[in-house]
Amino acid sequence: MPPDAALVFDADGWLYIRSSTGQFEAIAQTQRATLASMLDSGNFVVYDSSSTIIWASFDYPTDTLLVGQTLLQDKVLYSSISETDTSIGNFQLLMQRDGNLYASPIRSLHDAKYTYWSSQLTSGAGRNVTLNLADDGRFYLSGSFGFSVKNLTEGGHPADRTKVLYRARFDVDGILRLYQHQMGTKGSSNFSILWTAIQNKDRCSVKGICGPNSFCAIDGADVSCLCPPGFGFVDPKHANVGCKLNFAAKITDCFANKGKANYVMSSVPNTAWELSEYDMLSQVSEAACSENCLGDCNCVVATFLNQMCYKQKLPLRFGKRNSSHPTKSLVKIISESSPGDTSTDTNVVRENITEKLGKRLMIVGIVLITFSVLVFLLSGYLVFRQQIWSYKTRTRQAHPTDFIEEINLRSFSYDQLAKATDNFKEEIGRGGSGKVYKGSLENNGGQEIAVKRLEKMVEERESVFRNEMKIIGRTHHKNLVQLIGFCSEGSNRLLVYKFMKNGSLGNLLFKSASRPNWNERTRILLEIARGIHYLHEECETRIIHCDIKPHNILMDESRSAKISDFGLSKLLKPDQTRTYTMPRGTRGYEAPEWHKRNAPITVKADVYSFGILLFEIICCRKNLALSVPEEEIVLTEWIYKSYVAGELRAAVGEEVVDVEELERMVKVGLWCLHTDAARRPSMKSVILMLEENVEAQPPPPPRSLLIEV
Repeated sequence: MPPDAALVFDADGWLYIRSSTGQFEAIAQTQRATLASMLDSGNFVVYDSSSTIIWASFDYPTDTLLVGQTLLQDKVLYSSISETDTSIGNFQLLMQRDGNLYASPIRSLHDAKYTYWSSQLTSGAGRNVTLNLADDGRFYLSGSFGFSVKNLTEGGHPADRTKVLYRARFDVDGILRLYQHQMGTKGSSNFSILWTAIQNKDRCSVKGICGPNSFCAIDGADVSCLCPPGFGFVDPKHANVGCKLNFAAKITDCFANKGKANYVMSSVPNTAWELSEYDMLSQVSEAACSENCLGDCNCVVATFLNQMCYKQKLPLRFGKRNSSHPTKSLVKIISESSPGDTSTDTNVVRENITEKLGKRLMIVGIVLITFSVLVFLLSGYLVFRQQIWSYKTRTRQAHPTDFIEEINLRSFSYDQLAKATDNFKEEIGRGGSGKVYKGSLENNGGQEIAVKRLEKMVEERESVFRNEMKIIGRTHHKNLVQLIGFCSEGSNRLLVYKFMKNGSLGNLLFKSASRPNWNERTRILLEIARGIHYLHEECETRIIHCDIKPHNILMDESRSAKISDFGLSKLLKPDQTRTYTMPRGTRGYEAPEWHKRNAPITVKADVYSFGILLFEIICCRKNLALSVPEEEIVLTEWIYKSYVAGELRAAVGEEVVDVEELERMVKVGLWCLHTDAARRPSMKSVILMLEENVEAQPPPPPRSLLIEV
């Protein structure tokens, strides 16, 4: 309650809280009251005309229990934000139906994984167990018939209310404590702590005391929230909010040897976060653990304990430092240039330079001779290529609208596409393989097109470019973006698509003011599933898309889904079912096998990406969002916990949906995210389950949710 609020008991017998802005909120609305009184116990009660209590403050505890007050089954104590702000804070203390008290972060589901303290009452206590405080300071749990089932404190303290008072409070730091107040003269008092649920040395065991990506450390009497190397506070004035990376990580920095050159591992001893690893290595050394994390794009922290290496990604949660615990966290940070050793003797340096100079001169001589020979050969080759190119250019200009009969695609010259796009003026999108420009074909009645200019193509892909165009030319499905033609001229590689007026599904879900409704979203999901199934099973050459994500799903004028960017996907021959390749695609949508050495990549990698996409379409939000409550940051984890808790409606907010259909879709999505690629369903099975032709079985939990901290 704000300090400027007032309690109003009006002439009609209604009790209100009046805010400073003049707004009223009724407290007791059951019936009219005639009398209100503050009892000596601290209980504020309201009576009706027959002197019956119709409302009592003891029935609505906040963070405190007084003598005679009871915390009933399913009732909760909430910590405050701070000592001066009594609004609901970060922690809750729940009296469960099994008779136990459970303390946990307030932003978590009722999951035993997040409980950091419990009363540990043994079975057999019966139902309707309550928490009570007696006038001699005895703090205890009692059963249905009033008998004590467990004493938290034994009591036996002075029971004179004129001289001593007792109160239990669920404090700001999420710890339940029992206080004794000694009353002095003229209203003075001093207090002492009689009992605490968690000892001072264990205060970092409170999950959520420090925010995401930070860790808790005890420094004498103080609890500090600290950031690991490479991180800084989100809000320096409020360290408990959490930490964020203090450098911008680039996806191109973390693959293969380049990642190892740009990053190093920093050791943080006696420190660990909640084990929510996506990969685990056994019987490895600390050095091997560091090396493996360095070469893994997703790995941010590796926890090393007893020759086990647990690879983790952001966000990191519930971190704590314990000087007696052997756990060591290895944090990936950006490397810095080390200054030279200024203490090195100048003469030694000079000798080293002289010794190396002779070798370098010899190498330079050999290189120059070799270079001269190569220049001569290259010059002859370029003259030959120039003659060939001139001939092709003259032929192309003579037949500008030539169609390649074999693949039924139009071959454009670079100049034609430059003119169609007004010299690539209007950029409408970009991705990992290049930028997309809007244009129009004058010879085709001004038909609008989208021209993708491919960039950073490796030589192997350039050599098979035309072969891939043949395959695409034979690919036709209503849920694939239509490829009109291409350009393969010199080093230029461009693809020409039919223009999609409604942009990408990503913009429609995350940015559009008119987001699709539930029925439209379920239709879009099925259209995408059918398109992927066609690529996997029905087209002449099987195709793994490798980059299924919302921005690679385009929407036509009727908002039907069309899959794009499959033109340069990994292609499989009819007798080939798997391949080994470098990581590709988009972070957050990649299957785990992309980051396992020598792991085969199959069509099931696309199934995993579809599972992420399915949840994003259901909830109209991205898989990773930092602007939501902590337990909702990672969408897939939150969905699974909501599914287990029977609270899936929270995923769609107030939108009216078919709950059975929602649950069926969530089951399908969770099966798609199975860490074992072999156990993921095929896209054909996904379609059958979405259409209710096959029942969706309860899915197993994601591996990261099976680990207890």
